[in-house]
Amino acid sequence: MSNVKISVAKGDGIGPEIMDAVLAVFSAAKVPLEYDFVAMGKGVYDQGYTTGMTDEAKQSVESTGILFKGPMETPKGGGVKSINVTARKTWNTHSNIRKFQTIKGVDTVFSKAGIPINLTIVRENIEDTYGGIEHYMTKDVAVSRRIISRPGSEQVIRSAFETAIKEGYSTVTCGHKANIMKLTDGMFLDTFYEIAKLYPQIKAEDIIVDALCMKLVYAPQTFECIVLTNLQGDIVSDLCAGLVGGLGFAPSANLGDHIKIFEAVHGTAPDIAGQNKANPTSLLLSGTLMLNQMGLEHYGTAIRDALLSAIDKGVHTGDFGADRSASVGTMEFAQAIIKELDLSKITDSDPEKYHKPTMLAQNKMMVSSDETIETVGIDLFIESEQQAGDIATIVKAHLDSDMELTTITNRGTQVWPEGSVFTDLVDTYVVRIEKNTTAEIKKKKFMEQAIHLYDYLNIGSIEMLITIDGKRKYSLAQGQKVNALS
Repeated sequence: MSNVKISVAKGDGIGPEIMDAVLAVFSAAKVPLEYDFVAMGKGVYDQGYTTGMTDEAKQSVESTGILFKGPMETPKGGGVKSINVTARKTWNTHSNIRKFQTIKGVDTVFSKAGIPINLTIVRENIEDTYGGIEHYMTKDVAVSRRIISRPGSEQVIRSAFETAIKEGYSTVTCGHKANIMKLTDGMFLDTFYEIAKLYPQIKAEDIIVDALCMKLVYAPQTFECIVLTNLQGDIVSDLCAGLVGGLGFAPSANLGDHIKIFEAVHGTAPDIAGQNKANPTSLLLSGTLMLNQMGLEHYGTAIRDALLSAIDKGVHTGDFGADRSASVGTMEFAQAIIKELDLSKITDSDPEKYHKPTMLAQNKMMVSSDETIETVGIDLFIESEQQAGDIATIVKAHLDSDMELTTITNRGTQVWPEGSVFTDLVDTYVVRIEKNTTAEIKKKKFMEQAIHLYDYLNIGSIEMLITIDGKRKYSLAQGQKVNALS
């Protein structure tokens, strides 16, 4: 097999030294790769690139289809976006795969108790609150939008079941909060069970995410593959890293249909940068995931085995190991791994060829359904320090006859027409107006109603309320009574 070119970004802080250590191991194993080193991270931000990557880096990754990256720092403040999140979202690496296994020689509560851990978290990587869509509604109220889509959910859930098959797991568990976020997490959970029907050989089950966290802490061995939405998956992934020794032992793969990113998920540790103290294990394990994905499993297995053998023999950097006084430096750790390499495990069989991405003519539009959608109302987000009853009086005085004011809420709790004087208020209300007729009302008319009310209310934002095939697709307020829609 001829060498395959991949894009490599060394990263910030300890990134360059751990990447050099990993590439030294790759070189010793004669991995058939060549590297296009690209500029990404804090140094690029400092040069004025607000995306954190140069145009040349973007072109390189879209040409090779593989980005192997060290940890990167995003400057604080200034409204700049995380380079890590930007890379994942720009190239639609929809599934984050993190594998957590007990490593002999890395002491944890569970390893000391003789309880082996072997589980994989599959985290949605594009949507959720990681869209970073936020704004101030008033001086006291900030709002973040949480976006969950059915096509995006389908992508990551399929990845979870495919990962389970590849790893030999028998169960996939969906972690969720559909008991509270009934529409967003509800869609994710519904999609999970729809996709599960395509994999009858795998048992599908679900668990509320807070119960999941509790059970992971006392019985992680009961889980194999867990799929979650983005924010919940981020939190649970780090929890699981703690079960096996920390982020320094947690590999990460970000898989898309065209481009894949493999990275260390720990920080840049600037306090030890350049001191030959950093632990390259996470990046090396991520590298073995990369080799496996590229069809170079023989190399990945040999390198992983050498790493585990070195650790088992007591070789360690200063951040782990029982005898910290006997720790070795970053490059010494890499050399110890190289000594354990068994090149006989790397056979001459023809591995799966890795295919570079084909440049697309346009962005892919993902649409999964063709149900009937009807606009049935509008939510007006208003700034006011008045009481809800006073706001209701104003709204009702200026409503069209085919519309009605159904509820006014504050922080999601109904305060009109019914409520409690013990509900504390902030200066943002949601005024909900719905049609009071069976006839269809065009979306434009709801907008015209909002414009008319703008003369009397300080409207900061609006949301259209829809039904799909006659079913309500917007949440009720806490304390709101249910009408005929289901």
